[in-house]
Amino acid sequence: MSESAIQRVVIVGGGTAGWMTAATLSKLFPRGLELILIESDEIGTVGVGEATIPQIRLFNATLGLDENDFIRKTQGSFKLGIEFVDWTRLGHRYMHAFGPVGGRDLGLVQFYQYWLKLKQQGKAGELGDYTFNTVASRLNRFMRPINKPNSPLSQIYYAFHFDASLYARYLRGLSEARGVQRLEGKITDTVLRPDDGFIQSVRLNDGREVTGDLFIDCSGFRGLLIEQALKTGYDDWSDWLPCNRALAVPCSSVSPFTPYTRSTARTAGWQWRIPLQHRIGNGYVYCSDYISDDEATATLLANLDGKALAEPRPLRFVTGMRKRFWNKNCVAIGLSSGFLEPLESTSIHFIQSSIAKLVAFFPTRAFSEVDIAEYNRQVQFEFERARDFILLHYKANERDDSPFWIRCREHGVPDTLAHKIDLFKSHGRIFRDQEELFTEVSWIQVLLGQNVIPKGWHPMVDLLDQRELEQFVGGIQGVMQRAAEVMPDHAAFIQQHCRAPDL
Repeated sequence: MSESAIQRVVIVGGGTAGWMTAATLSKLFPRGLELILIESDEIGTVGVGEATIPQIRLFNATLGLDENDFIRKTQGSFKLGIEFVDWTRLGHRYMHAFGPVGGRDLGLVQFYQYWLKLKQQGKAGELGDYTFNTVASRLNRFMRPINKPNSPLSQIYYAFHFDASLYARYLRGLSEARGVQRLEGKITDTVLRPDDGFIQSVRLNDGREVTGDLFIDCSGFRGLLIEQALKTGYDDWSDWLPCNRALAVPCSSVSPFTPYTRSTARTAGWQWRIPLQHRIGNGYVYCSDYISDDEATATLLANLDGKALAEPRPLRFVTGMRKRFWNKNCVAIGLSSGFLEPLESTSIHFIQSSIAKLVAFFPTRAFSEVDIAEYNRQVQFEFERARDFILLHYKANERDDSPFWIRCREHGVPDTLAHKIDLFKSHGRIFRDQEELFTEVSWIQVLLGQNVIPKGWHPMVDLLDQRELEQFVGGIQGVMQRAAEVMPDHAAFIQQHCRAPDL
């Protein structure tokens, strides 16, 4: 290794963020890089990220994980999308499903444009009727994709639900087997170099001092290094996204074993439901300006599918992001970098994405300012565009039953989101901006699900005569239903391939 190469990386904090980072670096840098992770068993982890999006499969594949073994070790299940209940208005529900809408496009025009015309004529069902993962979710079916060209069964996009603490434990075992050194202890002080303010070392409560070249802050909301030591600053987005508290509680499992996450809008926020093999994870994300903690607790407990298995655990947060994610020789990953409520299951993805960008911009001890600035620009862009997507769910609501929802609808939004909404209202057009996280099909499903209806459709749709249009769209619906019906039940698939041992 060259004299300027990073030789020692110190990861501060364990949990999902710390051990995902350690597992990746130990896999990709098997020689010449000393990895130390500091965590304390006395400090709990937030662990709200039990639902994921399909990109997690790429991360697991990079680590060489066997998917069935991973599911068993984390009490996991499969996820085809997220169901939104009562978000648009009371009694309404829709699915944001993974994968394509309509199965195939016609020429250069996407399927949903043809569907728009028929829908406005009253001759088509809901968009979910033509979306394979939505149809499969309604039937509680799941299987992995198979090699069957021109069949929806070849394009099954999925993610996972899993116990975040078990996932961290699983990755810890892999990391330590690859040479990661874990130090138990609490950090009491951070020592900065006097000449440039870079982090020189951290001191533990037993007097040990740990030096490093690169420090990765996975300390959660505290931001032990990135904020408490380096005073990086924070952009507060609570004016746009006012929810500031959450309660989390597990409950006993019930049937059916659904292959999707559910988000149900409540009076002052929303409730999540994440089905695992050994329990169901539940939580209520809410704004304390509109409901008391006691009322929120009562609401959550009254809306569980099974018996509560613990007391609700409270969590306070400020939605937003660090002004810089990489400051000097410190990179913030996980909750130390920022927080978006887990409405679209982005928490673990942001960890994964930050790690991937860190690897892409992995520094030398010279710490190039150009590289650091580009890393920060890319992470900021991803945070801001994901913020817009989450904010869309709140902005485009028709509820008038509570001051919270009226406030969300009437409040202004960033120009970037306003432009996307206006463009879609015109002729149903959505364009993905650079490498933003959510694709066109995600935006389409949520916009239409929240009843943002375009005034028209792409003019090329009118080149298809009415009879051909109805046959094309109607044929897709039948194909989706028949394909989903041959899939096994979600619970049966897990029982056959990746059933976890009882805890």
